[in-house]
Amino acid sequence: MKAVIPVAGIGSRLRPHTHTQPKSLVPVAGNTILGHIIDRLRDAGFEEFVFIIGYLGEKIERYVRREYPDLKSTFVVQEPREGIGHALWLARDTFRHDPDGVLILLGDTIVDIDLPKLLAMPGTVLAVKEVKTPGMFGLVETSSGGRVTKVVEKPKIPKSNYAMVGLYKIAHPERLAEALEYIINEDLRTHGEFQLTDALMRLIQQGEEITTTPVDNWFDCGRKETLLEANARLLNRPEFLARLYPEFPDTIIIPPVSIGKDCQISHSIIGPNVAIGDRTIVKNTILSDSIIGSYSELRSAVMHDCIVGSDASFRGLNHSINIGDNTEIDYS
Repeated sequence: MKAVIPVAGIGSRLRPHTHTQPKSLVPVAGNTILGHIIDRLRDAGFEEFVFIIGYLGEKIERYVRREYPDLKSTFVVQEPREGIGHALWLARDTFRHDPDGVLILLGDTIVDIDLPKLLAMPGTVLAVKEVKTPGMFGLVETSSGGRVTKVVEKPKIPKSNYAMVGLYKIAHPERLAEALEYIINEDLRTHGEFQLTDALMRLIQQGEEITTTPVDNWFDCGRKETLLEANARLLNRPEFLARLYPEFPDTIIIPPVSIGKDCQISHSIIGPNVAIGDRTIVKNTILSDSIIGSYSELRSAVMHDCIVGSDASFRGLNHSINIGDNTEIDYS
């Protein structure tokens, strides 16, 4: 079975970080968003991947080929970008003839789920999570027997609290390819774009049996707040809580934290819930609940709930900030 990962989006909600890198390569908990996704799929036995790239797609391709040279990777370019349904339509010939089905996982989504159990479930399965603001998501409506009767993208009047989290096991890829071709040929758009939701609805109307399965955790990494939440939750896993950290001069480390290679840290308090990239300098700083990119420099600061990009410099006081790559702020 192939894994198809759409990663073509601009990531406007994560600006300024996505001005210089794709959303899927934003760091979180010692890895990139895409790296977490690939690692989980590989652990479940996936070897063949299709990446649908667009905005800064060459960076994604370089990253995958450098960090995962053993993968059987195919790259499909989505231009123009007209929604997830359009992205999958462009890639349809890479998966439509796969007899084992196809797994689709959106490239800004990290989910906690028993993947082998999901793959063993019969038929087409949509991963879902109960949410408090259903109008913001694609929703699933089911019958009393658990069969999906309707899927709808960001409805004005929600009739369900169960959101699709961006993970789909498709039992019959050929049927999905035909449904995607139908919505493209008929120019069926929702909210101005071609949606996977509409293709799934086409399958339901044609009698496809679709069920759902809940996920334990769902990290939508498309906004600053949710990215920091994902970083904290991932760092609070046993592998980070039990980690031994290097000795840094006059520095207190409060787990869980992730510290990259060759960092220079002194006279600071780091943690909890902090991820620091490679070769970053931190001096005379108190840092908590934050993500700091590689090759950055922080001095004389008290920082919390911050995302700082790579090759950025900050000197100053107590702030909650969101600054991108190649930025310098000096409050000294």
